Amino acid sequence: MSGRSDDGAGRAGRVDGRSIARVRRNRRAGVQDLWRARFTKRRTLRYGRGMRWRAVYVDTTGTQHTRAFRTKADAQGWLDTITAAVVTGTWVDPAKSTEAFGAVAQRWMASKIGLKPTSQAGYRSLLDTLVLPYWGQVRLVDIDFTGVQSWVSSLSQVGGGSRFCDRGLSASRVIQAHHIVSAVLRFAVKCGLLVRNPAVEVELPRKVESEPVFLTHTQLLRLADECRRYTSLVLVLGYCGLRIGEAIALRVGDVDLDRARIRVRRSATYVQGLGYVEGTPKNHAARTVPVPRVALGPLGAAIGDRAADALVWPPTAATGWLTSGALRWVFDAAVKRCAQSCAGFPRVTPHQLRHTCATLAISAGANVKVLQTLLGHKSATMTLDRYGHLMPDDLDQVATVMDAAAENCCIPSAYPVQNPFS
Repeated sequence: MSGRSDDGAGRAGRVDGRSIARVRRNRRAGVQDLWRARFTKRRTLRYGRGMRWRAVYVDTTGTQHTRAFRTKADAQGWLDTITAAVVTGTWVDPAKSTEAFGAVAQRWMASKIGLKPTSQAGYRSLLDTLVLPYWGQVRLVDIDFTGVQSWVSSLSQVGGGSRFCDRGLSASRVIQAHHIVSAVLRFAVKCGLLVRNPAVEVELPRKVESEPVFLTHTQLLRLADECRRYTSLVLVLGYCGLRIGEAIALRVGDVDLDRARIRVRRSATYVQGLGYVEGTPKNHAARTVPVPRVALGPLGAAIGDRAADALVWPPTAATGWLTSGALRWVFDAAVKRCAQSCAGFPRVTPHQLRHTCATLAISAGANVKVLQTLLGHKSATMTLDRYGHLMPDDLDQVATVMDAAAENCCIPSAYPVQNPFS
């Protein structure tokens, strides 16, 4: 079979010296007999070469599309499918579906102007290293569910990733790569280039959540003392729940020592090729967190009498920011000394001090909404998913109260309350 599309504006030319304007074709559909007819006295004979039946339809833009078939039933069946798609609004111009995935991915990437520089850099890295080398030259019409599923499955196997070809990619990286492909295909659907997203419902590897590492009050205070010049920073991370980027970007004017509050409204993050970039906190939402007295004194000493726009923790000369590398140089050495002098001291990282803040707040009786605000989570669901197992449950208390209510019921003899373990 074959097919072609004509300009929807129709034809233009000159007849008898007069110009003829382009006429837009109306939407229509039909099946044509391409073989020539020869009439005799008794019957009409049809003869010709090639496929005899041609299905023709004009789409909503006025463009004519044709395809030839050997039988009239095949032509009519194909035309019925196209007509149903046009009527239901799921029709896509075949010419547009032949566009390469890579070209659509570049337009999708250009549309992400509202993302943070770190997110843009992460998307760019995934596109260049994993997605485009495989899908860049593939036409949209040739991408199907089976192909996407096979590609996703291969990433976890040996040789699946260009960088870690000896052991495959982690589950987290595979999920990120699939997210990019699905987002580009979803963008193509919105642009009218595809009918549906073939990357939907693809089976993804399961991420194994690591158990959070946290410190006790004694361990946190010991670590802060070992960090010396960063004592105040360790206490703020462990008791106030700030992220590393939020702490790096914290300025003197954001700290209210009288009210023991910190206003978190900035974050500084390292971006490859750009250095440290200052922006809004994660989820673009500012928040106010309390400062316990154990951290308030060292924080006030670190601030001193400096100006309101000065960074709380002085930056390194090379970058203008306190880099995570400079912090880790001091922090990791302090953790090592603590582990040597105190058996069982966890190998904690600066970011994991957020877990310490969460566990200490839970032990102090903080509810889910307080913990969500403290850590800057987007929703209480995220907080529960991460730390819900650490919160005390009231199952025994609920059962006790229900038993007491049942014993005071007006018909105690009907359903006597008995101890099943007696």
